[in-house]
Amino acid sequence: MKFAIFGLTISSSWGNGHATLWRGLCRSLSELGHRVIFFEHDVPYYAGARDRYEMPGDDELVLYESWYSIAGRAAKEVHDSDVAIVTSYCPDAIAATDLILGSRALRVFYDLDTPVTLSRKARGEVNFYIGPRGLTDFDLVLSYTGGAALDALRSELGARFVAPLYGHVDPGRHRPAEPRDVYRADLSYLGNYAADRQASLEQLFIEPARRRPHLRFLVGGALYPEGFPWERNIYFARHLPPGEHPAFFASCRATLNVTRADMARMGWCPSGRLFEAAACEAPVLSDDWEGLDAFFKPGSELLVVRNADDVLAALGKSDAELKAIAHAARERVLAEHTSRHRTRQLLTILSDAMHRSQGSGPRMAREG
Repeated sequence: MKFAIFGLTISSSWGNGHATLWRGLCRSLSELGHRVIFFEHDVPYYAGARDRYEMPGDDELVLYESWYSIAGRAAKEVHDSDVAIVTSYCPDAIAATDLILGSRALRVFYDLDTPVTLSRKARGEVNFYIGPRGLTDFDLVLSYTGGAALDALRSELGARFVAPLYGHVDPGRHRPAEPRDVYRADLSYLGNYAADRQASLEQLFIEPARRRPHLRFLVGGALYPEGFPWERNIYFARHLPPGEHPAFFASCRATLNVTRADMARMGWCPSGRLFEAAACEAPVLSDDWEGLDAFFKPGSELLVVRNADDVLAALGKSDAELKAIAHAARERVLAEHTSRHRTRQLLTILSDAMHRSQGSGPRMAREG
């Protein structure tokens, strides 16, 4: 099948969680014989930190300066596609939605930020990537978050058919690596700054650092403000491209996963970083949220931490205990949470959606 995708970015992993996920899906789709055309608005803050210029196989990345400049090309590619996808945070989502709703392709919206989308709706704020009719006109809505979020997408935004498509990891890119002194730490945290993660980060990372000044703590990411409460034993590695993640995870005794507040409240929200760390065989400490145990088994595949005492207890475990947990988590990832697994799930979901759409005549899947 041919896919036309209008997304936030696939070319830069700086300051967002979209790019790495799309890279894994597109690589797997290509390996399975499908073709992707990915349209990305070329904005300065991603262009300045671009870490991917090419797509796998016959796939193509179309970087453009304005919607007007590629509207004709986009219309042609959508016309020839079996599946057309618009994502959350796509700068030209409304224009792309208008385009694909008039096509014969299967019309899909993929919300990679569902809790944020629903929180804005509840506050009466405008979501620039969703039009006034909500999600009513799409054949299928995919959600990065499951559980109650799926019902809310139906009731609040009018989605007719909804399915979860969770995070995942490309094990060819994220795997055990040799440790490096520059990333050495007793506890690390890899994630961009977000205000709604800060309270949890204070409790689960900064407070343990205060209590154990002889231990080394390491933060990796971007967008951290000057006022962030750095302790003397907290070190910083500015934005790390995906290629550096394996060494980052390999160099720490344990790594922390902290979920954004809106996502944690809704549950069923595994981050891409969670799968990456596990694939790299790093012992993972995670905050708690509903549905976590559907992805990893607490106690044997990761350690759930709810406060600073839990974190310090986890760090007090022996290296052998932590390594056993890390190994079990990697085995779980390889068995259930790779990009290839998610791609096959996606194809099954799309096949079901196409069968539903056949009754109305248009949008039939084509060979190729």
